[in-house]
Parts: sequence; C-alpha cells; structure tokens
Amino acid sequence: MRYALALVCLGLYGQTVAELERELTAQRRLLNDWAGLTRYGSDNAEIKSPPAVVFLGDEITEKWEPFFEGKPYLNRGLARQSSAQMLLRFRQDVISLKPKLVIIQAGTNDIAGTAGPTTEAMSAENFMSMVELAKANGIRVILASVTPVWETQKRRPAGKIIGLNGWLKSYAAKVGATYLDYYSALASGRVLRKEFTNDGLVPNAAGYAAMAPLAEAAIAEAMAKP
Repeated sequence: MRYALALVCLGLYGQTVAELERELTAQRRLLNDWAGLTRYGSDNAEIKSPPAVVFLGDEITEKWEPFFEGKPYLNRGLARQSSAQMLLRFRQDVISLKPKLVIIQAGTNDIAGTAGPTTEAMSAENFMSMVELAKANGIRVILASVTPVWETQKRRPAGKIIGLNGWLKSYAAKVGATYLDYYSALASGRVLRKEFTNDGLVPNAAGYAAMAPLAEAAIAEAMAKP
C-alpha cells in the first residue's frame, strides 16, 4: 500500500515495469550529475571553431533527427532536463562555445517536475537568467515555445503549457529576443497532432520536418536584428 501511494505521489502509478526501470535510471543519473555537465563536456573540448547556432534544450532537441546536416549548428539537448539544469550548464554548453545565437527550448520538464517541483515563476527566472547571460556575452537569443503533448501526458497539462508559452512570447518581445512558435504548428486544438509523434511527447520525423523551417526562419530573423 505504501509503495502504491508513493507511485501515485510521483505520478508513476500504472506504468509498466520497463517504464519504471527507465524512471529509476533517470533518477540515478540525477543523483550522479544533476546538471548533466558530463554529457557534452568532452565533445565541447574537441570543437575547433565556434558554431553559428547552439540549440540548448531537453529531449525535444536531443532527439531531433536528422539534425540540420551540413549546417554550422550544434545540438546540446539533454532528455528530461528542466530550465534550472540548463541554466547550470549554460556557460559550458553555450557561452564557452562562442556561438552567434542560442535557441533555448525548455519548459515541458519544468511543468512535469522531472527534476523537482517547479512553478512558472521559477521557470521564468531561469529563462531570464539564461537570456541575460547570453546578452552579456554578445549571443543573440531565440526562445522556443513549449511543444504540445497528448492528453495521456498527465504531468504536462495543456493549460500550463499554454500559460508558459504566453509568458515566453511576452518576455521575448520585452527583451528583443525572437520567439519561435513550434506550438501552433504542431497542435490540433490543445494537443499534439497524432501524425507528428509516436509517444505523445517527442516529435517524430514528420514533426521535426514541420519544426525545421520554423527554426530556420527564426534564425534568419534573429540574425537580421541590429
């Protein structure tokens, strides 16, 4: 009974053994390297010339395939990461690489609480800190929307996604950053379109194909700003 209650509190009740094992592996990784600094540390050391763009994000970014082949873009996505974790690795995975521009894509795991409970105000502060760090180092900023999910993703209510996206759009306008609206292109009503995903969270090939030209257009817009 206590075990079942604990699973309910964690939002894990009803998951399969395989899903629970993946959750346990993820929690162990959090204990060993909460910010994920080891994921790209050695890769960064081998980079010879600055990239034009760094994509900083969670699983939506990390699992992007194919990822802009032939473009001077770097993928620095890390599955299950929150905005707080990205903030901690921002210097290593963005500033130290000296890109012209960073696309910050975060929020879905803030809402889900994968790295601990996070309010919208806490998320906002993390985004603001990353933007301020980027600007202080001469890096242009694109803020990407949180992508929609299926209703089966109980830990990510549609209302909270829409609310955070509203703040991101408003804040981007306030500070002169570019807002990248993936949400509108991927959503049908308030949920992720079935043809754009296989699991209700991460886009599939068709989903990424719809996102890629939006990212390219946002990059062009951001680069054209004075």
